[in-house]
Amino acid sequence: MTVYFDNASTTRVHERVAAVMTDVMLRDFANPSSSHFLGRRARRRLDDARETIAAALGASPKELFFTSGGTEADNWAILGAARLMQHAGRHIISSAAEHDAVRRPLEHLKAQGWDVTFLSPGKDGRISVDDFSAALREDTVLCSFMLVNNETGAINPIPEMARVLAARRSKALLHCDAVQGFMKIPFTARALGADLITISAHKIHGPKGAGALYVKSGVRLPPLLRGGGQENAMRPGTESLPAIAGFAEAVSLALERKDEAVARAEALYSHAARRLQEAFPDAVIISQGGSPYILSFSLPGYKSEVLLNVLDAAGICASKSSACKKGARSHVLEAMRLPPAVIDGALRVSFSFENTIEEVDYFVDTLAREARKLRRGRV
Repeated sequence: MTVYFDNASTTRVHERVAAVMTDVMLRDFANPSSSHFLGRRARRRLDDARETIAAALGASPKELFFTSGGTEADNWAILGAARLMQHAGRHIISSAAEHDAVRRPLEHLKAQGWDVTFLSPGKDGRISVDDFSAALREDTVLCSFMLVNNETGAINPIPEMARVLAARRSKALLHCDAVQGFMKIPFTARALGADLITISAHKIHGPKGAGALYVKSGVRLPPLLRGGGQENAMRPGTESLPAIAGFAEAVSLALERKDEAVARAEALYSHAARRLQEAFPDAVIISQGGSPYILSFSLPGYKSEVLLNVLDAAGICASKSSACKKGARSHVLEAMRLPPAVIDGALRVSFSFENTIEEVDYFVDTLAREARKLRRGRV
């Protein structure tokens, strides 16, 4: 039996999405910037995709700009906002639990002389609104927080942060990496209150290589790249129309089954958490009250790498943190100040619409069986 529980890393491209992408590659293959009839037809598909995704985000199509993925969108939001706001101040607030696509550009700015405050999450993985409010200064010009943490599923209070900024009449721009939340937990750009929002296709059964940045109307974000006039001269380079069309189809698919998908994720999460605690009385459920698509837990006394190896041998794909960490210790769990034994024994399973209760049972049964073998080997 093969079980794929690494959906927070990437999801399988749905057949409908693949069919749309193939159709674009074979039929509407022209450059959307070309003026001939095939180019105009490609442009219509591009416009249709933008309208579909923008509508799902609760945004205007004019506020949505396609990128190569979440990392590019995060870098553009942070570096572009810093360049835009540098004359108004040089202080940034973010979280110590952000994805590296946010952390690395912030560390780059810090090396350039910017003052960056990294707030630590609480034991629930969330950033406190009180801590955020206390960190806000007159010279704060950018705040960047993810909506759903990719390792723990913790949901940050982005709307409340936006209200703090408004109440304080802060000039700071608010960026939200919503890659793990888009089409999984309900929100709109307006309700979120962020000026810049990052989304990506491959977390929702779309293709890799397609993402987008929402730029609130009136925010004059400078381009990250230089080149042609694509994306209203905001993001140069010929648009990857097959991937973008696939992104739009994945969004349409998610909209069609949004209620059923959330209910299934909640059922999978609850069943997995219950079974794990029954099989392992000492198990620590790290994720609490967050996204039902991500279950982070720990088996103190075991090593994550060893557990992943035995799961892999049984045909089960899971992870211990973000796939981007490539084996490094989780900075997210360290930022939560969890005990070393909990961090070292942590695993992440992440669900999608395609997973089943039977897969959860196979996963827990396999983990319990292999853990007993490991325990006997230590005696």
